[in-house]
Amino acid sequence: MNDSLRPRSGPLESDDNRHMPIALTPEVTKQLQASIKRFTAEHLDEEVGDLKAALFLDFCLAEIGAVVYNQAIADAQTYFQARTTDLEGICYQPEFTYWKTATRKA
Repeated sequence: MNDSLRPRSGPLESDDNRHMPIALTPEVTKQLQASIKRFTAEHLDEEVGDLKAALFLDFCLAEIGAVVYNQAIADAQTYFQARTTDLEGICYQPEFTYWKTATRKA
């Protein structure tokens, strides 16, 4: 798992065993907050402080993060299902071919 995204309780579950909250490392959180501050200054002509940037990041993770996470999981599932649908056809190796070779005598 990417170190920048770590579940809070264990490798695959949160405190209530149903949700997997997005927990960012302090370094990634700091970078994202700086990015939010820059974006609002450059595109919205609004200077925001650390608190507003942190609150906005928390909102994005809570409200938007799950949608992006779920879509990423669905995309990964589709990708791997497509790759494994015809696994036997792609990876099949004929059996008992030793004696079928023309150079070998029976």
